[in-house]
Amino acid sequence: MTTVRFLLVLVLGVGLGIAGEYWYADRWGPSHQPAIQTGAAAERPILYYRDPGGAPYWSEAPKKDPQGRDYLPVYDDEEISFDSPSARAQAAPGERKILYYRNPMGLADTSPVPKKDSMGMNYIPVYEGDETGDGNSVKVSLDRVQRTGVRSEAVGKRTLVQPVRAVGTVKYDERRQTVVTMRSDGYIEDLFVNATGQSVRAGEPLFRVYSRDIQVAQIDLSIASIPQGRTTGGLEQRSIEGPMQRLRNFGVPESRIEEVRTKGILPRTLDWPAPVSGTVIDKRIVNGQRVQAGDELYRIVDLTQIWVIADVAEADLASIKPETRASVTFRAYPAEPVEGAVTFVYPDVKAETRTARVRIELPNPGERLKAEMYADIVFQVGADEAPVLAVPNNAVIDSGTQQTVLVARGSGRFEPRTVKLGRRGEGYREVLDGLTADEEVVTTATFLIDAESNLRAALKTFTQDAPADRQEASR
Repeated sequence: MTTVRFLLVLVLGVGLGIAGEYWYADRWGPSHQPAIQTGAAAERPILYYRDPGGAPYWSEAPKKDPQGRDYLPVYDDEEISFDSPSARAQAAPGERKILYYRNPMGLADTSPVPKKDSMGMNYIPVYEGDETGDGNSVKVSLDRVQRTGVRSEAVGKRTLVQPVRAVGTVKYDERRQTVVTMRSDGYIEDLFVNATGQSVRAGEPLFRVYSRDIQVAQIDLSIASIPQGRTTGGLEQRSIEGPMQRLRNFGVPESRIEEVRTKGILPRTLDWPAPVSGTVIDKRIVNGQRVQAGDELYRIVDLTQIWVIADVAEADLASIKPETRASVTFRAYPAEPVEGAVTFVYPDVKAETRTARVRIELPNPGERLKAEMYADIVFQVGADEAPVLAVPNNAVIDSGTQQTVLVARGSGRFEPRTVKLGRRGEGYREVLDGLTADEEVVTTATFLIDAESNLRAALKTFTQDAPADRQEASR
């Protein structure tokens, strides 16, 4: 009898269990059947409860949806990332542990469970391992690195050439100018060079002049040159050195002095020779004019070489020194730049323009370059200096008070590092301290990674007790 009763109870219990299972499956569907918790499985901590229909809604405590269905529990070892389809496909349940969720807009607001912000955006999960390490680096998922187009470049040595631009003007070479003057009074009887701009050769006659002082000195030399033993008016021959020196003092050419001494010829006028070859840029005499000793008669310039005087801004002056290379483009010949070098930096600054004068010497074949022509100058600062350690300008994050670069350490990990920088040149910056050769620095998407780094550094202040919050929420 006891055995019969036991069998009846067993059959009844099995029937009710099967009926209940069919009723639950019919209402909730096979994909939402809750697992039967037995033994150690019943003690697994529940992180949160999610919507039974798959909608992006979560709850910290058990609740029902509008249709009366219970929210489904999500256990600690079943959590996966729901921030993107690719992450959901790649992360297996229990493979990575979520520490907390951070605000998608970068605010210092975290949550131990999934939630949405005021605009309906999902909070972003922060996985275990992203916040660990040396504390100085930030880890970015590899798929995000690819999506944002992060690029890096090895730190190396290179010659930094920084162009400094200025404007300039063509000037005569002061060392190639000659003034023609007389050292005695006289009268101009004829002009052989009678126009400004006329070219002359050294030794060619410029004008014919009569000078009483030169005539007297010639007579004295002629008398002193009478052969020894002969007398003139009872007087012995006098020394010829005095008269010859007087003629030299008057600027009389040696050829005329020798002619007077040896031949006794006493011409009344003298053809004054050009002292140098060049171009007459200034003429101040006319035929028949009386000239006095010291008057400037001609100014002759050798135009085979000219100066370009550049006006360099005071802020750029420290980088320019003698031997600095320069490219000079004259506005009259814009397609024919001329290469030169700085020969002198003038010791003064113009108070009106705050610019300094810098001299460049250039050849002038064919005398094409004219005085006062305008020129555009580009100084190649640093072209002759030794290579230095440098990083691209795009790699530098400049806050105004300090400069930072992001060092790529591999596997999506980046280290913000403060550096000390020097001069610029051709899209690069000199590194004085903070980096070594062959390290990789980020050159694109630097601000995105820097924002991520700053955000995580700020979140550390607000998430010190995040594990305790999660334990409390799971109770």
